[in-house]
Amino acid sequence: MTDRRVFGRLPDGSAVEEVTIAAGDLSARIITVGAIVRDVRLAGADHPLVLGFDDLDGYMHHSPYFGAVVGRFANRIGHGRFALDGKDYQLAVNERDRTQLHGGPDGFGRRNWRIVDLGADSVTLALTSPDGDQGYPGTLEATCRYTIEAPSTLRFDAEATSDAPTLVNLAQHSYFNLDGSPDILDHRVRIDADAYTPTDEYLVPTGEIRAVDGTGFDRRTLAPIRLMQDGKRFAYDINLVVAREKAAEPRHQARLEGQRGIALDVWSTEPGVQFYDGAYVKVAAPGLDGRRYGTNAGCCFEPQLFPDAPNHPEFPSAVLRPGETYRQTTRFAFSRT
Repeated sequence: MTDRRVFGRLPDGSAVEEVTIAAGDLSARIITVGAIVRDVRLAGADHPLVLGFDDLDGYMHHSPYFGAVVGRFANRIGHGRFALDGKDYQLAVNERDRTQLHGGPDGFGRRNWRIVDLGADSVTLALTSPDGDQGYPGTLEATCRYTIEAPSTLRFDAEATSDAPTLVNLAQHSYFNLDGSPDILDHRVRIDADAYTPTDEYLVPTGEIRAVDGTGFDRRTLAPIRLMQDGKRFAYDINLVVAREKAAEPRHQARLEGQRGIALDVWSTEPGVQFYDGAYVKVAAPGLDGRRYGTNAGCCFEPQLFPDAPNHPEFPSAVLRPGETYRQTTRFAFSRT
């Protein structure tokens, strides 16, 4: 029998539902707000593999996008502005009064998606984003499907269509901690990216695509996340370039290894992956199983198109037109080392 329950209620009284899906050695709890991956468990491990909360209040008031599907445009758009087909658009800004981050103050990661299909090992959620939502043109119909593939892979498939030209760039924003430890700095990481997109002081790309050679962004060899340069710890919140365009099938992006025998491999159709080491995580509310989340409590691998893409023609395009379908497949494959 499929596990489905009311997780909480929003201020307007609408129900936030939670479902549990499982297959093989892996199970995941998904809630409809933000299409959030709330909890992931691997058989034989006594701790969650992601950061999250045990109640709705944590997500509504304390969450830095834990487990959410962010959009309509994941990551940042400088000044919240872009031009499309000769028309200028001003989006709602929600970061330092200067940029739009993860789709704006009421982006997809804060919306209550609806369940349209549910089975023992998968759930499909849908969201309608009306014309003008957060400043974006066109009515967008988005779906995401989570599937547990035995023995231990969480698969994320997203699709979207629009009735007018618009932008779409979705990302799954889970924070991973494979050990249940206070921080992930001793986790080892490898990211299959030979370039990155440098940013300005507001973390908005400058438009350059620069080789990682000789920089702290070269993570092509498996090594601890903790990296010291000139006596200071190197911090990560950067789009790493795995490829120059989307792929039809997922390609390997990253590998993460904990200290307790659990590993994660990330595969995705997306050309970029935002690697964030959780340097600014500081959550007042208790997390899963009462855990406290502080600096570097978890790290993110956010497969995506490049940030600020509509303002840089040399980046892979995020434009979606009527008659086209946006698609993404990302696989989070857990294993024992």
